[in-house]
Amino acid sequence: MYSYPHYKEEDRQLILSFMQRNPFVTVIGADKNGRVEATQIPVLVEEREDKLYISGHIARKMDHQLALEQNPQALILFTGAHTYVSGTYYTGNLQQASTWNYISVHARGEMKWMNEEGLIQLLKKLTLHFENYNTASTTIYDNLPEEYLGKLRKAIVGFEMEVTELDNVYKLSQNRDQVSYDNIVTELKKQDGQAGEIGSLMEERRSKVFPS
Repeated sequence: MYSYPHYKEEDRQLILSFMQRNPFVTVIGADKNGRVEATQIPVLVEEREDKLYISGHIARKMDHQLALEQNPQALILFTGAHTYVSGTYYTGNLQQASTWNYISVHARGEMKWMNEEGLIQLLKKLTLHFENYNTASTTIYDNLPEEYLGKLRKAIVGFEMEVTELDNVYKLSQNRDQVSYDNIVTELKKQDGQAGEIGSLMEERRSKVFPS
């Protein structure tokens, strides 16, 4: 991780909110021989009794699950909007390198595999959550045919990971002078998509970067 103190977010609730808003993650693990495997999946992020848990499911008996069975230590990456920041936005000497602004949260822990009942409860929670708790939706677990669900359960395995280490990088031009920072915000907000999103976020965080 790109780890400098001025790029760290200290507010735990902001970090958890970011994780919950960006649930499509990359799960990374390595087998006993050190071969690295990765899978991108949606997850649930939950706090229970002051502990943080991440749960989801991956394909059963594929390379990634087999690796995590050999070595249950996992790294889960949460990422959000990101954008190129041109060095021409800075004040002073314009012969400076451009950069990239982004947010990333890294969660580490040990994978615990669910039994079938745990998987069923996970699928119920996942489908309800991503269908915005619309119980009439035809795609939530309770409204799907058992024949289909039986085949599905055989193909996937559920997991839960208690987060034992949580780290983050909020790289949002905190190292720039105030005029450059404001220039970056102005230029990014002129753009569509993720650039505009980063610009708006930087604007919201301005008072934290330059407290009066």
